[in-house]
Amino acid sequence: MSTTRRARQKVTVTADLVILTIREGQLTVLLVERANDPFAGKLALPGGFLRGRESLLDTARRELLEETGLDPSTFHLRQVGVYSAPDRDPRDPRVITSAYLAIAPNLPLPVAGSDARAARWSPVSEAQRTGLAFDHDEILRDAVELARVELQFTAVATAFCEEEFTIGDLHAVYEVVWGVELDKPNFHRKVTDVDGFIVPTGGKRPTVNGRPAALYRSGPADVLTPPMMRPRQSLG
Repeated sequence: MSTTRRARQKVTVTADLVILTIREGQLTVLLVERANDPFAGKLALPGGFLRGRESLLDTARRELLEETGLDPSTFHLRQVGVYSAPDRDPRDPRVITSAYLAIAPNLPLPVAGSDARAARWSPVSEAQRTGLAFDHDEILRDAVELARVELQFTAVATAFCEEEFTIGDLHAVYEVVWGVELDKPNFHRKVTDVDGFIVPTGGKRPTVNGRPAALYRSGPADVLTPPMMRPRQSLG
């Protein structure tokens, strides 16, 4: 039996962020224009290297603040996955990243930090068409699919809405994120049938047709029973 011990692989660890919101009726993602090599001038997801005694979640929150100026305490981060393909980062042959998804309504214009030349909201469809630095195309694709799946089984859809919203607002969220047209009366019935999904506030909002729309807020349910199943014709 050989007594030779293989050297342990040394790795570098990063955290990347997929921040989604709906702006002007489109699903948009927060992107930064890289100021430094590699991929200087190319768009990428915000993120950076683990430091000191940080957890990966701490790193994600710090990078969100440093690269965009957005307050990390206002976001609930969900892990999308871990990405460890060899040579995914030209700076080091073994860089492993943990990607996180955050969803919030009506987010402000971001402010670029020291690690980014510019920060912007970009339609997801445009980002997927033009391509991102590193393996961020794959990460973005996985994060969007996670958001679509979570809309089926969890109450995350209300995270795209303001504190008070109409069923029409929620209907728009599902159509934008899933990329489908949904029957409004059927959607209304399904949403109100899910126990604890949304709760009426008693308030109303004026509408263009003159009939006020009832206002709701997010209810106590985290899991939707029954789920809001995604139609087969939704975009992949």
